[in-house]
Amino acid sequence: MAAGKSGSFKMLEPSKPPPSKKSRKERIRGKLPGTTGTTEVMEPEIWKEFPEDLFEAVIARLPIATFFRFRTVCRKWNSLLDSQSFSQRCAQVPQANPWFYTITHENVNSGAIYDPSLKKWHHPTISSLPTKMIVLPVASSGGLVCFIDIGHRNFYVCNPLTQSFKELPARSVKVWSRIAVGMTLNGNASSGGYKILWVCCDGEYEVYDSVENSWTRPGSMPANIKLPLSLNFRSQAVSIDDTVYFMRSDPEGIVSYNMVTGVWKQFIIPAPLHLSDHTLAECSGRIMLVGLLTKNAATCVCIWELQKMTLLWKEVDRMPNIWCLEFYGKHVRMTCLGNKGLLMLSLRSRQMNRLVTYNVKSREWLKVPGCLVPRGRKRQWIACGTAFHPCLTATA
Repeated sequence: MAAGKSGSFKMLEPSKPPPSKKSRKERIRGKLPGTTGTTEVMEPEIWKEFPEDLFEAVIARLPIATFFRFRTVCRKWNSLLDSQSFSQRCAQVPQANPWFYTITHENVNSGAIYDPSLKKWHHPTISSLPTKMIVLPVASSGGLVCFIDIGHRNFYVCNPLTQSFKELPARSVKVWSRIAVGMTLNGNASSGGYKILWVCCDGEYEVYDSVENSWTRPGSMPANIKLPLSLNFRSQAVSIDDTVYFMRSDPEGIVSYNMVTGVWKQFIIPAPLHLSDHTLAECSGRIMLVGLLTKNAATCVCIWELQKMTLLWKEVDRMPNIWCLEFYGKHVRMTCLGNKGLLMLSLRSRQMNRLVTYNVKSREWLKVPGCLVPRGRKRQWIACGTAFHPCLTATA
């Protein structure tokens, strides 16, 4: 789908078989009045008086793919992305399920986006991202995705839908060890800017503010937080309002940082027994935990919720038994590719490669269709990814 100069979202779809040839009866039936083949004509005298503000309110509620088709109709519709009033309309629309930006093993320099509402994979071309190095999605907020190169040196922020792109300035602290990254908005919309936090196990950290376009060192890690942090790098950070949460071990639990107050906190929370490949998630302000529970030869995916009063994990759901039977006796590994209300889980072993989603609110488990090579039939293996809420007006 092509869009105008203000941004583009060119989706390369998997190849589809050509439409089958219709019989003469079907072609004639489609031309008869009153049949499904007729097209209703919109009366210009009625629609020319359609209120402008109501027009933007309707467009803001269209499915993302439909909007990008509409942009090609005329210059006025194409310019909506640059409209302040349209941006405000989009901010008023309740957030739907997140999409997932993923990287495949077969092509680490291009992404694959999964839209769970249509159960469809898209293959956008984000021309601004570097092609001579591996760049991985590590966090998101307000429709923007934060990327970092595999050497953990350079940061990039991009809207995958519109290709609004920014390379962040160099960090003031040269840390070459592995880092964890979190991202929050300044307020409730991306128009107010965003902040990005990186932290490493020795306690060094910095915060980037998009309004100032600079990195700052707000202070040092407080003495009551045990160092090194022993961060769980398999688990992406969770952002709730202005606070970012990271999973750690030794002691087991969570460390959090408030982007507004600059306060670090530590929570000692013992992990469930027989747990592996666990990661944090969130849903409507609740902190969740998802992981593999293995006992003897049986393995199952389980979901826990953090009890705020006791600081203990309470199991709230687990994958259906009939699905777990496929894991019996196998060495299964799990990667969480998105942790914002709707989870995407990659489950794999030497004999298996599965993608599933889990809706925390509805407790619904669904299998994800395979990600095919664009214009081909070969199935791709997902290496990593992050969830993001698609936003047409978010700018890096």
